[in-house]
Amino acid sequence: MTNRIESQCRTKGVRLIGQRRLIAEVISAAHDHPDVQELHRRVAERHQGISLATVYRTIKRLEAEGIVERHAFRDGPARYEKASRRHHDHLIDLETGKVIEFASPEIERLQDEIARRLGYKLVGHRLELYATPSRRRLEGPNSPSS
Repeated sequence: MTNRIESQCRTKGVRLIGQRRLIAEVISAAHDHPDVQELHRRVAERHQGISLATVYRTIKRLEAEGIVERHAFRDGPARYEKASRRHHDHLIDLETGKVIEFASPEIERLQDEIARRLGYKLVGHRLELYATPSRRRLEGPNSPSS
């Protein structure tokens, strides 16, 4: 079965053979935003001989072709995801490092309005929210302080 990354590679003339194909399969199957070390760990579970350098080179190539997106959340390592067809933003849990994707029509409208007010036409943006779980979330919805 062909994954989305393989299809994009074929469209852009990027050859996926052997180890590159395996790396593309792993990133395509990721439902999180792994860094290169984590991608290497996942790929190495399926092919022990793959080097970290091969993962780096492949990810850089996929990024250069616009097939994967690189995110540098705060001071952490670069993390990657499949290039999205739909715009979304990210909330990063500072305690766990978990990245939560979200979309908000209200935020999109407000950004357009701000750009327009300042005399600009918004052509793109990236929004990253950094947060820690609220006390209410930690305690649960039925806790006495809720």
